[in-house]
Amino acid sequence: MKNKMKLLSIVLAAFTIFTACANGENQKSEDDSTIKIGSTFPLTGQYSNYGTSTLNGIQMAIDEINKNGGIKGKEISLESMDDKGEITDSVTSYNKLVEDGVSAIIGTNTSTPSNAIAEASQKDVIPVITPTGTEESITAGKANVFRACFTNPYQGNLLAIFAKDTLKAKTAAILVNTSSDYSTGIAQAFEDKAKELGIEVLAKENYGDNDTDFKAQLTSIAKVKADVLLLPEYYEKLALITPQARDAGITSYFLGGDGWDGIIKTMDKSSMDVIEKSYFTNHFSIEDKDKKVAEFVKNYKEFYKEDPTAFSALGYDTVYMIKEAFEKASSDSNEDRIKALKELNFDGITGKFSFDENNNPQKAASIMRIENGEYRFDSIVNPR
Repeated sequence: MKNKMKLLSIVLAAFTIFTACANGENQKSEDDSTIKIGSTFPLTGQYSNYGTSTLNGIQMAIDEINKNGGIKGKEISLESMDDKGEITDSVTSYNKLVEDGVSAIIGTNTSTPSNAIAEASQKDVIPVITPTGTEESITAGKANVFRACFTNPYQGNLLAIFAKDTLKAKTAAILVNTSSDYSTGIAQAFEDKAKELGIEVLAKENYGDNDTDFKAQLTSIAKVKADVLLLPEYYEKLALITPQARDAGITSYFLGGDGWDGIIKTMDKSSMDVIEKSYFTNHFSIEDKDKKVAEFVKNYKEFYKEDPTAFSALGYDTVYMIKEAFEKASSDSNEDRIKALKELNFDGITGKFSFDENNNPQKAASIMRIENGEYRFDSIVNPR
C-alpha cells in the first residue's frame, strides 16, 4: 500500500508539472507580441521581377501597419522564402513556413506553383492568399485559399470586350503557349468572348515553354492581317515574341494579360518601338487620381526609388486584407480568420471588391497601353 501511495504521489506530481508547463506554453502563445506571416515568391530566377515587386509591396504594408499599432496591438513579423518560381521549391517553402508557425501565407506569383501551394494547404487549413496567381483552379473548392487578383478567364473576357468596344476590332489572331495554364486560360476565354461579340478569330497558333523561335507561327499570323493579336504571356517570353512579330510584318495591336507588366524593364531599348500601343489588363494604374492610390504611389517611390507595379499594389493589398480579416475574426483560430476573409468587403489600392463562391475578387480591370516607353492608363473595363 505504501508503495502504491508513493507511486500515486509521483504520478500526481508529474501531472501537476505537465499541466503547469502546458498552461505556460498556452500563456506564452496568448502573450506573444507578434503575428507571424509567411511569404514565398520567386526572388531569384526568371520571374524574380514579379517576386521582388510583390515583396516590396508586402513589406511596405507591414511597416505601415506596425507603425500604426499592428493587428490588435501585435506587430506583424514576416518570414520570407525564395521559391524561384518552381513547383518543388514553392511546396518546400510552404511546408517550412507552416512548420515555423506562421498565421497566414502569402504566395506565390505564377499560377502553377500557386496551385501546388493551394493543394498542399488542404491538409493544414491555414489562410493562404496569392496576390497574383490567376489560374481558376487555385481557389476552386478550397475554402482557405484566396486571391487578390482576377482570374485568367476574367482577363480574357475583358480583353475581348476592350478589343470590340475601344479598338473597334472586327478580326483577331491568337498566339498561345500550350504549356502554360496562364496563357491557355486567357486565350480560350478571349476566343469565346470574341466570337460572342462578333470578332472573327482568323488564326490561332501554338508554341511551347522551351520555344524561342516563333517565325513559322508569326508568318502564318501575318498573312491574315488581323486587327488585334492576343499574346497571353509573361514579360520575358514577350521580349522574344514581339520583335519577331514585327519582323514578320504583323502590324496588329498587341493585347495581353497582366503578365505584360514588367516588359519595359526587360525589353532592349533599341526594340522598345515594337511594343508601342500594346494594351494589357492590369490591377491598378499609377496615374489613378484616387487619393489612396496617389498616396501609395508617392510613399512607394520615396521608399524604393521606383514606381510600383501592379504586383507591388497587389502584395500591399493582400497584407491589408489579412489585417482587416484578423481584426474582424471572432477568434484567432484559422477557421474564424478564414470566415472573416470570406466576408470582406475590401477597398484597396487595386479596387473595391468582395469574394465570389470560389474566393475570387469581383472587380473592374485597368487597361494599360505602352506609349513612348512608358505604361499609360488607358481605360477601365467592366465585365458583361
